Formats: sequence, C-alpha cells, structure tokens
Amino acid sequence: MKEILVAPVSRLSIVLGKALSGTIISVIQAAIILALFPFLGIKLGVLSIIEALVICTLLSFCIASLGIVIATFYESFESFSVIMNFIVMPMFFLSGAMYPVKMLPPILQLLTRINPFTYGIDALKHAIFGAEGYLIFPSSWTSGFWSSPQWCS
Repeated sequence: MKEILVAPVSRLSIVLGKALSGTIISVIQAAIILALFPFLGIKLGVLSIIEALVICTLLSFCIASLGIVIATFYESFESFSVIMNFIVMPMFFLSGAMYPVKMLPPILQLLTRINPFTYGIDALKHAIFGAEGYLIFPSSWTSGFWSSPQWCS
C-alpha cells in the first residue's frame, strides 16, 4: 500500500480502484455460484439472477469500502488482516447467511440488527428465493430494524 500511495495518482482513484477490484472479484465469484444453482435443483429466472448480481455488487462494494476505511487506521498489513478477521467473520456469521436470525439468542439478535451484512443477505434471499425464502431462512427482512423486535419484549 505504501508503494501505491507514493504513485502520482490521486488518493480517490486509489481508494476507488481498491474498492472496485474487490467488488469485481466478489461479483465474479457470486456469478459462478449462481451458475451452479441448477445443479442443486434451484431454478432461477433471468430477472432473479440480475437482481442477485446487483445486490452482490452493492454489498461487496460496501464491504470492500468498509475494509479500506479500517485499513487507513493501521500501519502494517499484518495487523490489518488480523483485525479484518475479527470484524468480517463475526459479521458473516451474524448475518443470517449461515443460521436463521430468529433462532439466535436475544443478545445476538440485537447484534444482527446493527450488522449491515444482515440486510444484504436478506435482500439476496428475497431475490433468489422470493417469498419462500422467509420460510426456509427466517431473518430480519420480515421484521425490519425499526419494528418491534422480539428481544425488547
């Protein structure tokens, strides 16, 4: 990163380039996974695929940008990778991608409501599974952040 920062290029183009490169890699990976869905017996329409790829693009750009913001506070690359593992992995596990949010203990449900990854995963579930996704993977999409959460009662 230090070599990039001394280049005669604006800092904005460096940040956008890093965020877009992470986004492109993530979207290519998502497209490969979506291409494997028919082998799992999941039929997707063209509109569902486009919607899922748009959501993946937005979500991956936001997460890559978050990583860049966090990286600006660290001097060494090694400390950044350690910190990112302590941030990204819990965000992923508490997003509803692996476990249904409604099945989590109340304190973890609170954490999922402030996790931005949760809403991206819910949007992907809605794009891929439609209304059925709520029955297969119940999560905060149906209750929303501002509604009366179960952990308050």
